[in-house]
Amino acid sequence: MPANLSGMPEVATAPPTSAEPAAVPHTTPVAPELAWSDALSLSMPVMDQTHVEFVELLAVVQQAEDADLVAHWQALVEHTEEHFAQEDRWMLATGFAPGSCHLTQHAVVLKVLKEGLELGQQGQLQPIRQMAHELTIWFPHHAQTMDSGLALHLKSVGYDPITGEVAQPEALPTQAISGCGGSCSGDDGETADNTANHAQKEAA
Repeated sequence: MPANLSGMPEVATAPPTSAEPAAVPHTTPVAPELAWSDALSLSMPVMDQTHVEFVELLAVVQQAEDADLVAHWQALVEHTEEHFAQEDRWMLATGFAPGSCHLTQHAVVLKVLKEGLELGQQGQLQPIRQMAHELTIWFPHHAQTMDSGLALHLKSVGYDPITGEVAQPEALPTQAISGCGGSCSGDDGETADNTANHAQKEAA
């Protein structure tokens, strides 16, 4: 999944210790593991609405029966593609470098989710269920670190996500932002790799 997509634990790659039972693979529908709450709000309506939709679509995936799982996962992937593209446009319009870690993480996570879709279309459903579980861990961290930093940055330059206008162009960075643009842990890129590795093992 997202390579250490924001601190996601190494669910799929770390072997259990002698004191820990092996994790039960996610193979059947489960109750939603993530719900929208004020703790996830970034006080930026456009971004928050997209995040609410993401959380709702993820909940639908987790509850889906096998016959409907791939279709619901595809809906989540398509929404995520638009979700990430929207944030990427905001970043590029306000001084982020194309290779900044936030944009890079979006690309890695989306690639992994699409790989899950391909596996699902081949009849392999367990990787999708595992990825869905890991997304419930990854997303809150990503929202509260990278996205929170982005929201603060956009507000600091007076960026209007609806019109694309910058009210305070003098506040734009003089050098392209190559990092996350806010507070985020250095292992945020790891989760995506972990999920990708897991999906590849499931496909083997």
